[in-house]
Amino acid sequence: MDDLRVQELAGRVLGNVERVMVGKRAAIEAILVAMFAGGHVLVEDVPGVGKTTLVRATAVSVGCEFRRIQFTPDLLPSDVIGISLFHQPSGEFRFQPGPIMGQVVLADEINRTSPKTQSSLLEAMEERQVTVDGRSYPLPEPFLLLATQNPVEYEGTFPLPEAQLDRFLLRIRLGYPGPAEEREVLSRLEREHPLQALKAVAGPAEVLAAQAEVKKIFFHHDLRAYLVRIVERTRNHADVFLGASPRGSIALFRSARALAAIRGRQFVLPDDVKAMAGPVLSHRLLMRAEAELRGVTAENVIEGLLREIPVPPGGSYAPH
Repeated sequence: MDDLRVQELAGRVLGNVERVMVGKRAAIEAILVAMFAGGHVLVEDVPGVGKTTLVRATAVSVGCEFRRIQFTPDLLPSDVIGISLFHQPSGEFRFQPGPIMGQVVLADEINRTSPKTQSSLLEAMEERQVTVDGRSYPLPEPFLLLATQNPVEYEGTFPLPEAQLDRFLLRIRLGYPGPAEEREVLSRLEREHPLQALKAVAGPAEVLAAQAEVKKIFFHHDLRAYLVRIVERTRNHADVFLGASPRGSIALFRSARALAAIRGRQFVLPDDVKAMAGPVLSHRLLMRAEAELRGVTAENVIEGLLREIPVPPGGSYAPH
């Protein structure tokens, strides 16, 4: 699979998901970026805007096994990763997999469960495996975790710790549809939910091939220095208490390459880095309290840095 075939695959999946999701092309593309980059996505928005529908439509479109975990305050780590049960006929313990053992996993309302249960996802997200009773079990490939949370309601929730947030490649928001888009939603739901008729247009093998192709995308050394400057400036910004870690640099590197492949190129452009800087870095910044009181957000900081930091001098960013 070459970069043009990655673009074709992305277009096929995007068009299929848009049969269900109206006016959410940017969000769908962001999920494809994460999928092809081998990362995970935090979808943060108010209830009722289609977060769960978006995840399910994506899983169906790429022909992947879909699992859903409804996070609640009483959910235990074993409810997520699985448990060893004694099998009496054989006289041995056997692993009973939890719902994390899927290819596209929806962690719904992830901030409603305890930090202990939240932390049970860390190994799965980072190492693509779970460990039960000292034995490790690999997760199926491809593996994509899409977590949702409501940023408005705080009662009965447990905010995700920085270490957990840092494991998400991207954070996206869907937002409300426009009037025309909302009328289109009503029309599509008049008889049956379009998700019920949705069919796969790709397969897991194609996703894995796309992931391999993304790793071949050329990233010019001048653009690498530009990327590092952006991340480094988040660490000494006056409004930021804690800037992005090196994991943030790696995430932006991987995301920019995936976006370039989706757009049919074999090399990264400055626009790819700029487009992914907000979704990749904003949730990794811990803002100072006085900045928050002034209404300054992490997104404002990233936007300001992209305006301030000069793009590398013009020229070809393609391999020589």
